Amino acid sequence: MSSKDIAISVRGLSKAYTIAHNAAKHTTAAEALVHRLRNPLQHPPAKETFWALKDVSFDIRRGDVLGIVGRNGAGKSTLLKILSRITEPTNGRALLHGRVASLLEVGTGFHPELTGRENIEMNGAILGMTRREILKYFDSIVEFAGVERFLDTPVKRYSSGMYVRLAFAVAAHLNPEILIVDEVLAVGDSEFQKKCLGKMGDVARQGRTVLFVSHQMPSVKALCSRVIQMSGGTVLRDGEPGSVVDQYLTDGSGDLLPERLWCREDQPGDAHLRLRALRVVDTAGEIRGTYSSSQAMIVEMEFDIAQPSSALCVGFDLINRNGVTVFRSNHNDGGERDWPALTVGRNTLKCVIPPGLLNFGKHFIAPKIGLHATAWVVNGEPEISFDVDLDHSDSPFWSVSDPNKFPGAVAPCLEWQVVGSKGAWKIGHPPNLS
Repeated sequence: MSSKDIAISVRGLSKAYTIAHNAAKHTTAAEALVHRLRNPLQHPPAKETFWALKDVSFDIRRGDVLGIVGRNGAGKSTLLKILSRITEPTNGRALLHGRVASLLEVGTGFHPELTGRENIEMNGAILGMTRREILKYFDSIVEFAGVERFLDTPVKRYSSGMYVRLAFAVAAHLNPEILIVDEVLAVGDSEFQKKCLGKMGDVARQGRTVLFVSHQMPSVKALCSRVIQMSGGTVLRDGEPGSVVDQYLTDGSGDLLPERLWCREDQPGDAHLRLRALRVVDTAGEIRGTYSSSQAMIVEMEFDIAQPSSALCVGFDLINRNGVTVFRSNHNDGGERDWPALTVGRNTLKCVIPPGLLNFGKHFIAPKIGLHATAWVVNGEPEISFDVDLDHSDSPFWSVSDPNKFPGAVAPCLEWQVVGSKGAWKIGHPPNLS
């Protein structure tokens, strides 16, 4: 690879953090001094060095779309923060050739007191754009973000979704040579996500470079020309998207059980809601890791609500063995009168997956909890898994073929009818042809 073709060169990149254990918490220096004087013989808190990144090296060509996958804590966000010059590495170096635009968190780079218009101009100036260049792309940015009505409103009054739409539009349109995008795009609705993926593809076709971190494996496969899998702060795999993603899904499945319980310190969520447990059970309430496709399966979500909100949507994605999202279900998908009532405090929701629907193989459940069109509360990777054996048809044409090769994300036995001069009939009820 010629040095002229390289957009990003990373060599021996490492990042260490020091973690103190059992340290007394003080809000002021005076409190800390008093505590020390009263406890002169107390040993200082034990310290641990945590390596978020360890000796990471790779090169990225100009025009490549690099996907980065890995479980929480794998080092993905730390890597992007170093490449975006937000965090300094402990060891190693990263050389980036060209202007960088990064979108790592909601509102990154925006000043809350400035209007949308002023933030567009400020971000362009930070990227080194002239005023003429900024004006050239201004209308396209506003149209893409869909914030025309709120252009002269301070962005501190924007919803999280509006923040993200405008931030992405600015980052993608102001001609950076390198665009770095984290999972933050998940805040937007599905149509906006499609627009973002399309725009990133356009950026790459223009010869610019994209780094894309996502838990959405189909998007990674469709968009990326290359994928890196990270684990424990290191690069575990680097190669063709389909191969790396498939192996990543296979690796993770061995670690996931049909139930996940979180201790108080690790519960996913925010001030609105904290997720306590996620499990899949049979109709008798027993936790099981394997089900027949002819059986119903029940997904249980247990959580605490501190701040009720009418915009709260509690649900999950069901993901199959190929990383394809089979469906998403929310507690308020149906008519309003059918919504389960949620209360402050402990809640447990149950969702029944009907028999005769799922195909064979391993399936994953990823909790998806958010405030509608505003922000995610819990939006991560799969947390539990279970296996399905295909058995819900007694057709000889199913039993003759290998059931483990039945195509499709789902395998329903749908109703068929034949319509002709003798009338219509359902399978199992042939017409009288005499």
